Amino acid sequence: MKIAFFDTKPYDKSAFEKFSGAENIKFKFFETKLNEDTVDLAAGYDGVCVFVNDNVNKNVIDRLSELGVGVIALRCAGFNNVDIKAASGRIKVYRVPAYSPYAVAEHTMALLLTSIRRIHKAYIRSKDFNFSLSGFTGFDLHGKTVGVIGTGRIGKVFIDICRGFGMKVLAYDKYPDTSIDNGDTVRYTDREELFRESDIISLHCPLTDDTAHIINEKSLDMCKKGVVLLNTSRGGLVDAEALLSAIKSRKVGAACLDVYEEEGDIFFEDNSGHIMEDDVLARLISMPNVIVTSHQAFLTEEALSNIAETTVKNLVSYRDGEKSPNELCCTSGVTHGCLDGKALS
Repeated sequence: MKIAFFDTKPYDKSAFEKFSGAENIKFKFFETKLNEDTVDLAAGYDGVCVFVNDNVNKNVIDRLSELGVGVIALRCAGFNNVDIKAASGRIKVYRVPAYSPYAVAEHTMALLLTSIRRIHKAYIRSKDFNFSLSGFTGFDLHGKTVGVIGTGRIGKVFIDICRGFGMKVLAYDKYPDTSIDNGDTVRYTDREELFRESDIISLHCPLTDDTAHIINEKSLDMCKKGVVLLNTSRGGLVDAEALLSAIKSRKVGAACLDVYEEEGDIFFEDNSGHIMEDDVLARLISMPNVIVTSHQAFLTEEALSNIAETTVKNLVSYRDGEKSPNELCCTSGVTHGCLDGKALS
């Protein structure tokens, strides 16, 4: 079985080659992303393996179908970059629903602590032997209220971490897991109360029509002055221009972003020798109270291994005609339950 592997990075190869050999799956690694201009690279392959910034739209799916490609294997949980409707009934699509919720949740907390305790600034200052503490005053997390939007696997791990710091949690999810609601330190609520009462807001939900730009001018207006925003989920959850305005007006006290709505041609690449053409991102990065990391929350050894193992298992299921809980749509046109958003929050 031959698979065209797009948007390859050095850390991908070792993880995938480890699991593919025993299953007689051969990957051809392409550094380019999959899109309308590169889709013909998939000619002669049984399937394609794609990541978050590959553009698998209707035109790409049409061409993949013409080339005889039978499977799209996502090596990530989200699938907003794939036209599932266009693939349904023609090409099987699989995802990796959970690779390491700890990786993403821990990175989220690392960003929060780095921001509020000015660790990144202290590191730079001390490298110049400047040990002044001026401007480094932070605040305790203990006793603060964190609003968690999305209480799936990652959201629940992040809630556990926050509880360890003695924080109170307001949670929102379209499909709440009532087992975590104790009516006291963890409580489900509506979006409005979450925005009004949270000192910190962390996003752990999928990007859907319902959640697109869930952080916008209106929701930011509801928030406390000085609220801290964390996004390690999907860039499209945040209206970046509205966030920038809220930072400039001091409504948002700090923002920690591991994702960005227009990251597709920017993240995962070295752009240090180029002029940044995205003015909004450039202005966000220039703000002293904004931390941006390049979609690296998932990047741990454990997560990479889990992603590779699950992706290979998905491809084996396709090859052997077996059912898989990770299948998003199949050639019969049946879409599976995970598409309702419940399993994705």
